[in-house]
Amino acid sequence: MLSMLALPLLAAVGIALLGRWPDLREALSITVAVTVAACAVALYPHVRDGAVVTWQLAEPLPGLPIMLSIEPLGMLFALVAGLLWPVTTLYSIGYMRGHNEQQQTRFYAMFAIALACTFGVAFAGNLLTLFLWYELLTLATFPLVAHAGTDAARRGARTYLGILLGTSIGLLLFAILISYSVTGTLEFRRGGILAGHLDPAWAGLLLALFIFGIGKAAVMPFHRWLPAAMVAPTPVSALLHAVAVVKAGVFSVLKVTLYVFGTGFITESGAADWLIWFAGATILLASLVAMTRDNLKARLAYSTISQLGYVVLGALLVTQSGIIGGALQITMHAFAKITLFFAAGAILVATHKTEISDMAGLGRAMPVTFGAFFIGSLSIIGLPPFGGMWSKWYLGMGTIEAGQWLLLGVLLFSSLLNIAYLLPIPVRAFFGTAHDSTGHTGIHEAPTSCLAAMIITSLACLLLFFYPEPFYQLALDVSGGR
Repeated sequence: MLSMLALPLLAAVGIALLGRWPDLREALSITVAVTVAACAVALYPHVRDGAVVTWQLAEPLPGLPIMLSIEPLGMLFALVAGLLWPVTTLYSIGYMRGHNEQQQTRFYAMFAIALACTFGVAFAGNLLTLFLWYELLTLATFPLVAHAGTDAARRGARTYLGILLGTSIGLLLFAILISYSVTGTLEFRRGGILAGHLDPAWAGLLLALFIFGIGKAAVMPFHRWLPAAMVAPTPVSALLHAVAVVKAGVFSVLKVTLYVFGTGFITESGAADWLIWFAGATILLASLVAMTRDNLKARLAYSTISQLGYVVLGALLVTQSGIIGGALQITMHAFAKITLFFAAGAILVATHKTEISDMAGLGRAMPVTFGAFFIGSLSIIGLPPFGGMWSKWYLGMGTIEAGQWLLLGVLLFSSLLNIAYLLPIPVRAFFGTAHDSTGHTGIHEAPTSCLAAMIITSLACLLLFFYPEPFYQLALDVSGGR
């Protein structure tokens, strides 16, 4: 556990020192990423078998320790981040060189620091530790969003920082202080800590402070930071959408729901009865906005906002299937969405095209890229034989268990919207006709490392359909199913 935090921080120092030697710098990045992934895989069976490990780092105030702890939900998040870090680093090498990006040493160093903060969020042992790593993750990713150094990049980064810090300090910190004042503790506990301490009449308001205060979950109306952050290089977008930031948000929502409130207290108090409709509205409205965007990364950004709503919905359903579906959505969406962003970046590197309307016929020149995009899209939609089906299946079952038939309709309709805004992209690319007379002649696939990364994540989308067991077992344990 500690090695997964320490190695990325040490790697950031090594990367900075090796800035003059790009090959060594990137070799170090890959080596550490693979090592951390191996640590996550090695840790998994111990957590699956019920091992509990805690580590107190400090106690700045009596009864308020900064501590790390391993439990199934954190293990699931850490496993996703650990497995996708080396793939994203492999992709970044081809992208950063192929696109001739500046400040590449800073990029790789901050990327490593961001992953360390991500593991800190995953292994946070109480609300205080979660808040500290959550804020550090925001600060660590700010330079990545502003990486290009243009006026647009600075504006996007300011929006990113302003909304995420504003919600966390103005709402999340307030919610944490209230929780401590009524319970005298900030620990995470199965069944929650609020029952018997907080008047059920106030539970909905406190839960709202947490849901909207965790701005990284991008629940509307606190979602604008995510499209604004699309000015970042594509590997950063992949980091934001699949590996770190948004997943830290929805992970935190699940963590608070299960270990601060507890499913029993939420059900008895009716705390989620009205908040759940914000998740449903986010799912539908973001999908509708995505359909209007011609810029590929903007469309994928609004798609992410919608897909995050599935996790929040699963948490607020507080049924066993809903929680399993929300936890699995963290995994399934991560592998599918990173594939889509990898494809978007490959298109930019190879063609400098960003608008979907300019991609007609491009699939014949870049079949691997658009084939990967097609596979990622099918997984996002939730069609077999791809992993995204399982999270959608359990979320649907969760709405039935809760008697929320209208929300089941929201899930089904949103899947149709997924088809409407994703599948036309590869169909246009493979079967459309280029607008100009060149027919995309002279255009080739992106660098080999970019293609390799896309192929790996595409195969993972398929593998997760036939072998979801490792993540399912963790999700089942989180839900209290064993």
